[in-house]
Amino acid sequence: MEKGTLVEFRLGSDRRLGVVDRPDGKTRLFVVDERGQSHSLAPRQITYAVTGETYKPSQISGFLEEVKPYLDPSSLEVAWELLVEGGETVTPCEMANLLFSESQAPYCYAAYLLLSDDKIYFKQKGDAYEARSAAQVAERKHQLEIEALKAKGQQEFLARVEQALKGEPVEWQRYDRHRLEAIEKYAALVADIVRVGLNYDSLARAYPPPALVLETMNMLGRPATPQGAFQLLVDLGCWSPYENLFLRRSSIPVQFASKVLEVSQQRLESHPPDRDVNRLDLTHLKVYTIDDESTTEIDDGLSWELLGDGRERLWVHIADPTRWLIPEDELDLDARKRGSTVYLPTGMVPMFPEILATGPMSLVQGKICYALSFGIILDDSGAVEDYTIHPSFIKPTYRLTYEDVDEVLDLGVQAESEIAAIANWARRRKTWRYSQGAISINMPEAMIKVKGDNISIDILQDSTSRQLVAEMMIVAGEVAARYGQKYNIPLPFRGQPQPELPPEQELLQLPAGFVRACAMRRCMPKSEMSITPVRHSGLGLDTYTQATSPIRRYSDLLTHFQLKAHLRGEVLPFSAEQLKQVMMTVSSITQEVTMVERQTNRYWALEYLRRQPDEIWETTVLMWLREDSGLALILLEDLGLQLPMLFKRSVNLGEQMLVKVLHADPLRDVIQFQEIIYQEAQPTANSM
Repeated sequence: MEKGTLVEFRLGSDRRLGVVDRPDGKTRLFVVDERGQSHSLAPRQITYAVTGETYKPSQISGFLEEVKPYLDPSSLEVAWELLVEGGETVTPCEMANLLFSESQAPYCYAAYLLLSDDKIYFKQKGDAYEARSAAQVAERKHQLEIEALKAKGQQEFLARVEQALKGEPVEWQRYDRHRLEAIEKYAALVADIVRVGLNYDSLARAYPPPALVLETMNMLGRPATPQGAFQLLVDLGCWSPYENLFLRRSSIPVQFASKVLEVSQQRLESHPPDRDVNRLDLTHLKVYTIDDESTTEIDDGLSWELLGDGRERLWVHIADPTRWLIPEDELDLDARKRGSTVYLPTGMVPMFPEILATGPMSLVQGKICYALSFGIILDDSGAVEDYTIHPSFIKPTYRLTYEDVDEVLDLGVQAESEIAAIANWARRRKTWRYSQGAISINMPEAMIKVKGDNISIDILQDSTSRQLVAEMMIVAGEVAARYGQKYNIPLPFRGQPQPELPPEQELLQLPAGFVRACAMRRCMPKSEMSITPVRHSGLGLDTYTQATSPIRRYSDLLTHFQLKAHLRGEVLPFSAEQLKQVMMTVSSITQEVTMVERQTNRYWALEYLRRQPDEIWETTVLMWLREDSGLALILLEDLGLQLPMLFKRSVNLGEQMLVKVLHADPLRDVIQFQEIIYQEAQPTANSM
């Protein structure tokens, strides 16, 4: 190529013009650009050569000014329409003749620029350009429209992100939600740090970001990692810094579908006919509902009745949600999908919509309510002597808290002697169960509540009132199971295999109290469900089912469906095989619910401790987790929390000590304690 030839060349993605100066070796050329800079170029870097005349570097800017007026991309459409039918190819100079009726160098270069930049009408074929077919042009236009819309959407999304980052209110668009939902799903992977024990680096490697997440995070200049996604959502105000990732990672529905809410409203407005036409009227009985103050789903009440023959009858009234639904309807299937109400420190996720669960399904004080009532007569030892089960009407008299009941019992309030009578039978009942082999393991249980930015932890006291309610619920479960066993009704029976406890001599070697209870708890097998009766060793019962929380536990609802159908003389809604399948599904869901509840409680326990780095806690060493490495489980006695601690010295089970939090990271599920050792002041030479 001769000296003075004007050429176009590329430096990376940058397009430049330069003038050939001299050879550089056998194949390369030195080219000088308009700035006077010299470039050594290989032949492949030269993309166009202006032939017919020579130039100086100082003429390049003038040449470009001559070219500029002809760079109208729309002119290519006219040329394409002329050439498409014949499927012809055209060189830049031929295109210059066609477009401008000129073939001088500036016109040819203008035509070349138009053709090389064109993405619609022509495609390069060697040194020439071929007209695309009409179908190809239509498809290219469609793709470019999509890309333009995408680019516009990205710019608008970026503008809304900037707005949100400034703390200004933002109305996210449908396109935005698609991106944000993908980011939310990816950010929720942080919960897997806890689930599978990964650190952040391992997590990022194990879960590379999906394409949309990667694009969005790169667009925003953020790290495309789960924790990066988490922080973005917090910064945007979409998530709280304490977002419950365990719940988000689960399959547990948090919101109710509009159809379910619509059906709930319909049930409220037009009551379905009551299939239990022979309900027993028990509205004359004094009925006590006993719950925590915050409870809104009230599903059990208690009564005491003196019979004409001098015997006493206990009544356990259970809310009757089946009055408002039928098996396999919209409400039933949604409750089945949820498995149970989810109880979290921040609040609950109910199994039924609130307008039903806290309204007509609940046992509301002063209102006539639908119930399934268990009338139970115990013998002097506390064993069930006789029982009856009825769909009923009741009218709850008092809504009491556990503290209220404890106060009534402590003061011996004569006006509420029924409560004392129920408590007396509860004590007998408990004594009888232990005579049947029931096992008691008393460990402190933490109750964590989060309101706004405040966290409170209280120990759930095993008070007389709580024992009273627990015993009445257990006896109702035994009666329901005995009825099912008597009439061969498939029910979700619950059992627990006989544990293999350590020998008594071995237990006696352990410190009494929490350490011994902890050792026994480790030996307790998991409870199991069966469609046929099975012994529950932990409760000391030969047969048992849960029937007392049908608003909050789906397995209890199944018991109600089956019992009530049999009481009406109808075909059971679930055969043995059908019930077994439903129980398997529900059991899997409730296991997930339990895991989410446990993980969420632990998160907030660590967050509570993180906020109190200077607090000193009294602890007891409960058990070894890995004795060879010094990892033990300790009990923070004031909080009822059981957490791991790594010891660098030899300690004994049951040893009590003072500790403070050295480091806590709830999101990573990390807690480290430091033992506090106070040294007694040693007398000095000057102290007497």
